[in-house]
Amino acid sequence: MEFDNLHALLRDLYTDMMPLCGDMAGVAKGIAGLGALFYVALRVWQSLARAEPIDVYPMLRPFVIGFCILFFPTVVLGTLNGVLSPIVQGTAKMQEGQTMDMNKYREQKDKLEYESKMRNPETAYLVSQEEFDKQLEELGWGPEDMWTMTGMYLDRKMYEVKKWVRDLMREALELMFAAASLLIDTLRTFFLIVLSILGPIVFALSVWDGFQSTLSQWFSRYIQIYLWLPVSDLFSSMLARIQVLMLQKDIEAMQNNPDFSLDSGDGVYIVFMIIGILGYFTIPTVAGWIVQAGGGAGNYSRHVNTAGALAGGIAGAAAGNVGGRIGRGAASAGRFAKKQAGKIFRRNK
Repeated sequence: MEFDNLHALLRDLYTDMMPLCGDMAGVAKGIAGLGALFYVALRVWQSLARAEPIDVYPMLRPFVIGFCILFFPTVVLGTLNGVLSPIVQGTAKMQEGQTMDMNKYREQKDKLEYESKMRNPETAYLVSQEEFDKQLEELGWGPEDMWTMTGMYLDRKMYEVKKWVRDLMREALELMFAAASLLIDTLRTFFLIVLSILGPIVFALSVWDGFQSTLSQWFSRYIQIYLWLPVSDLFSSMLARIQVLMLQKDIEAMQNNPDFSLDSGDGVYIVFMIIGILGYFTIPTVAGWIVQAGGGAGNYSRHVNTAGALAGGIAGAAAGNVGGRIGRGAASAGRFAKKQAGKIFRRNK
C-alpha cells in the first residue's frame, strides 16, 4: 500500500467515526439539560432578589448550545469542515503540482546523465552492458590488455556501488520523509476524532458556570489541529519547489558542460531531505501561530519537536552509516576485479 492510499485511508477513518458523535449526544443532553436548569434558575433568582427585570437574552445561551448538541455532526462539524476544507483542497493542489514538476525534471536529469555517459567512449561502458562487452572483445590477451580489463572491471564495479549507495540513501530519506508526513497526518486524525466524538460532552459542560471557556478552547483546538494538513502541504510544496530549482540548475549545467559532476547536487539533495524530516515536526508549532490553543494540543507541539530532533538525528546517523560503507564497497569491488582478472589470466593460459 502506497503512502497516498494511507492518507486516503485516514480520511475515510475520520468519516466512518463521525456517527459515534450521536452516541455521545444522549449523555451530553442530560448534562446540558441539568446545567441549563441551574443556569436559568440562578439568573432568575438573582434578578428577583435584586428586584430587577429578568433579562431573557442571556438565558438563550444554554438552549442554543442544546440545539448544537442535538445536531452536532451537521451543525457544528459540518459547518467547521465545510469552511476549512477549501483550504485543504487548495494546498493539496499546490503540492500535487509541484510534485509532478519534480518527477518530470528528475526523469529528464537521469536521461541526460545516461546520454552524457554514452557520448563519451571512456565512460559509456559504465552505464551500458553492451558497450562494456564490446570494448572487452576489442582487447587482446596481452599483459597490457589484462591490466586494462582489470581497470574496466574495477571502474564499472565502483560506479555501480556508488550509484547503489546514492539511490539507497535517497530512497531511505524519502521513506523517512513520507513516514514523517504520515505520522503527522495520523496524529491529526486521532486528535480530530477525539475532539469530534467528545465534542457534545464539551458543549454540555460549557453550559455550567465555570466551564464556559471550554467551548472556545474546543473550537480553537479543532481549527488548529485541522490546519496541520494545509501547513504540511505548504511545507511539502516548498521543499518540492526547492528540489525543482535544484534539478533545473543541474539540467542546465549538464546541457552546457558535458563533464559536469552530479556528486555535489546529490549531497545537497540529501541535506534538504534531512531538513524536511526535521521541518515536518514543527508543523504543530506553525499551526499554533495561526490559531492559538492552550492546553494539551499546545503542549504537544513541544514533545513533537523533541521527537523531530530525535528522528533527524536518526536520519543523519543512517546517512552517515550508509556513507561509511562506501569504503567497504570499494574494497569488495577491488576483490571482485582481482577475481575477474585472475579468471582472465587462467583462461589465457
